[in-house]
Amino acid sequence: MRVHSFPPMIREGATALVLGSMPGEASLAANQYYGNPRNHLWRVLYGLYGLEPDEPYADRLAFAASRGIAMWDVIASCERAGSLDANIRGEVPNDLPGLIAEHPGIRCLAFNGAKSHDTFMKYFKHHPAFAELAKLKLPSTSPIPTRTMRTAADRIEAWRALLPYLA
Repeated sequence: MRVHSFPPMIREGATALVLGSMPGEASLAANQYYGNPRNHLWRVLYGLYGLEPDEPYADRLAFAASRGIAMWDVIASCERAGSLDANIRGEVPNDLPGLIAEHPGIRCLAFNGAKSHDTFMKYFKHHPAFAELAKLKLPSTSPIPTRTMRTAADRIEAWRALLPYLA
């Protein structure tokens, strides 16, 4: 089944672009970035400021934007059964160079997990649009624990590398 990513969530003043791979089934069904309530992304972003994400989705987007955070996915569309990145096949990348050209204030690409980073490198490794940007390969906010990333607190600590790039 072919699935499609959301339009970019970006506003004037954005300084960091958080890049996922492709929204999972729960996010697609909710039509929300990181719409799976078990995903740690919102807890991580709020946690960077010592806060809890108890706001409605529109307010979460406004919170991220007020900190200079934009969101998109590296993959525009792909074939995938379920939500696992390992099941992604036949991906088509989003126009990341075009987005960066439209928003020259972006200083950092923050990759939410290995699949996002690896797909970016596959398609855009040598693209001049990204030459001057910081590139942070951060641990996935997926609810699936890893050997080193078990909790939201683990991820918050790792994602602190993003703070110098936020507004």
